[in-house]
Amino acid sequence: MTANRDDAPPAGTPTGTSGAPDPAPAEGFGRRFLRHAWSANPVTVTALALLLALAVGGVLAVLADPAARAAYGYLLDRPGDALGRTGAVLGGAYGSLARGALLDPAVLGRWWDGAATWQQVLYPISETLAYATPLILTGLAVALAFRGGLFNIGAQGQATLGVLGAGLAGILLPLPAGLHLVAAVAAGALGGAAWGWVAGQLKARTGAHEVITTIMLNYVAFALLTWVIHQPGVQDPARTDLVSRPVAGGAQLPRLSGPELRWDVGLLVALAATAGVAWLLRRSTAGFALRVVGANPDAARTAGIGVGGTYVLVMALAGGLAGLGGGQMVLGATASALTPAVVAQIGFDGILVALLGRVRPWGVVAAALLFGALRAGGNAMQSVSGVSLELVTVLQALIVLFIAAPALVRALFGLRRAAAGGPAATLARGW
Repeated sequence: MTANRDDAPPAGTPTGTSGAPDPAPAEGFGRRFLRHAWSANPVTVTALALLLALAVGGVLAVLADPAARAAYGYLLDRPGDALGRTGAVLGGAYGSLARGALLDPAVLGRWWDGAATWQQVLYPISETLAYATPLILTGLAVALAFRGGLFNIGAQGQATLGVLGAGLAGILLPLPAGLHLVAAVAAGALGGAAWGWVAGQLKARTGAHEVITTIMLNYVAFALLTWVIHQPGVQDPARTDLVSRPVAGGAQLPRLSGPELRWDVGLLVALAATAGVAWLLRRSTAGFALRVVGANPDAARTAGIGVGGTYVLVMALAGGLAGLGGGQMVLGATASALTPAVVAQIGFDGILVALLGRVRPWGVVAAALLFGALRAGGNAMQSVSGVSLELVTVLQALIVLFIAAPALVRALFGLRRAAAGGPAATLARGW
């Protein structure tokens, strides 16, 4: 009788001459690619979240259409009518959204025949980039703070201080054109940085949670903007409502393609800021310290890294980025005067952009472009197909909802669980 061996292969296992199990056949590249693509990795989850958001948005658009509701009332008798109306609603809504955000084939055809200008062809793309530019900067403000372990809800207030600083510099400073523009942009960045510095100091010195302090500072910033606009020398003397004097022409950001298109030099500033943040996080000593503090403040403190100083630095940098985004709103093509609504919602939208971009600098750019396309295309969708612009807001919320719940996407599509770590794990840990 042969003694049992712990290292013996299981019964039925094919063995070679040495007695060891035969190696499994190598998995082909195509199979490996498909296996990885259909796992819960960030790219797949993001793509499927977009698909789900569009599907739910399409259902809402159909429900909001009276003719579609009437057709579905006779679904059993005339199913073709219901399906035809559904296709018409979805084709009209999403078709006009794509034409308003990217390219209108009809305009392209007229340009080919010499009946339209190239500015008309590029108009949808320029609108997308104009909407995306400030979102890149406010998204970077949220993402940078997130990488440092802080949830910066105050990008709205920091952008408001950026609008205020840039607007006052553009209105009040008597400077030559080029210098005036530089001073106005710098004033916007400094205004936002100062507002972020306040929150960072409160966090470092008192331990006050940045979510609470930045939310409160948002309200203070809005009240300060309203008060400043009302002051003599700032408010437009020809107006009785809260509108300031216009920003001087020498302080406005130059357009990239003439007055017909709204994209301006601010886009180049935003891309340069993205490259700078990417370099800071991956190549600099300060960025390394920032990431260590964000991953484990106690370990960073043990290693001799000043956690409090890092919090102050990261919030000041984040505020400066948001301030640049706010300055775009008054120095660029969006507006040329201060009003209480000039900032719009770019700070709050920046939170969504940062989360959609997985708090990575170039991911933020991609997410901002998507949100800019939704905004630009939404205007065309409402005017052409009659679908409410509010559908765009619903789509934005649904996208972030599905991305923030990867387990839901994984369950709906039967995805394999991805490997631990990476951006998805970082995002989940932050939530």
